[in-house]
Amino acid sequence: MNILVVGSGGREHALAWKCAQSPMAEKVYVAPGNPGIAAEKKCVNVDLNPHDFDLLAEFAKTNNVGLTIVGPEAPLVEGIRDFFDAKGLSCFAPSRAASQLEGSKSFTKDFLVRHGIPTAAYKTFRKVDDAVAYVQSQGVPIVIKANGLAAGKGVVVAQSQKEANDAIRGMLIEDRFGIAGNEIVIEEFMAGEEASFIVLTDGRNIVPFATSQDHKARDEGDTGPNTGGLGAYSPAAVITEERYQRVLETIIEPTVQGMAADGHPYIGFLYAGLMITPDDEIKVVEFNCRFGDPEAQPIMMRMQDDLVDICLKALEGKLEGVELSFDGRVAVGVVMASGGYPADYETGFEIKGLAEKGLGTKIFHAGTSEENGKIVTSGGRVLCVVGLGSTASVAQQQTYDRIANIEWKGAYFRRDIGHRAIARENV
Repeated sequence: MNILVVGSGGREHALAWKCAQSPMAEKVYVAPGNPGIAAEKKCVNVDLNPHDFDLLAEFAKTNNVGLTIVGPEAPLVEGIRDFFDAKGLSCFAPSRAASQLEGSKSFTKDFLVRHGIPTAAYKTFRKVDDAVAYVQSQGVPIVIKANGLAAGKGVVVAQSQKEANDAIRGMLIEDRFGIAGNEIVIEEFMAGEEASFIVLTDGRNIVPFATSQDHKARDEGDTGPNTGGLGAYSPAAVITEERYQRVLETIIEPTVQGMAADGHPYIGFLYAGLMITPDDEIKVVEFNCRFGDPEAQPIMMRMQDDLVDICLKALEGKLEGVELSFDGRVAVGVVMASGGYPADYETGFEIKGLAEKGLGTKIFHAGTSEENGKIVTSGGRVLCVVGLGSTASVAQQQTYDRIANIEWKGAYFRRDIGHRAIARENV
């Protein structure tokens, strides 16, 4: 059969690359894809908009597509799964109703409280004065979130009342995030260490992927503005075996059971962004209804199973007893971004050094395009370079050695991805 992957970023490159390794996959179509994907065996870019469900479904029907996997969040929240279901097409993604777990932060917070799943204390607001007064009553630091989808950038950790007021006004009055910011969620600041816990579920059975840790802040030492993620590594050493079991029992299982009980059975990838607090509590920061980006890149680099096979099993409700296996090495992925990201940045710069080989490394393309036979930058996050190594230190070194050969005007990347894992190794 043929596979269709919807999306064009580094996550979709990793998913398509992994799908292409399946003996079940003849061709892997990616809509719209990118030049890095087009260079992979079996992979073919198709110029289709991820939001045009009619054209995507028509393509799937006429090209023997037996499985569609959706990468980005927006088509999920818009209901691509429901649309494909109505056409009798296999689409591995949660329904529109289930995708509210990512599409609406207020829906998620209410769900978590209702089902007794640990998360930060919060309130939702539509009026500026009420929100400002609440922050004054709670004190800072405090977290302000746009309720809807904001490409991972709709979160402000306010360290002062002025910063909080600016964020509130930016979302509710200045339309900084459009309709996503018409309602905001203000929640307590949680200190601690974050981790990403991604699973695959058929609505009942749960199959965990390897753990990972994202680096959302733009600058070294986890400082600067929030981004969509500038690097990730797997496994996340902070998730010990005991914590792993606790996450499954207190967060993942109650979430899958709760969604089913609420009439929205959840089938697809489920990503729990977690905070491990200094007193060893584990709380939900957010849910995403798809694979993380850049977490997908190091996780797919380590995954040793057939992604197509397990997605089909999930759609058939046959995940009972399924376990995944992963390379025992550590994978460190570093995102190379356009200078100025996540604010204003220029594109169209030729990328040099992509053809160089690097031991135990792979380059996943994100914001790239091809112009006159040259690969140029076309987005904020441009590449994700992943290295495998026996330890986080070795993997990190492999990755940065590979990055040393890649250049374009204004290229930016953090130089400390994986620092927490390395600090643990050095204890």
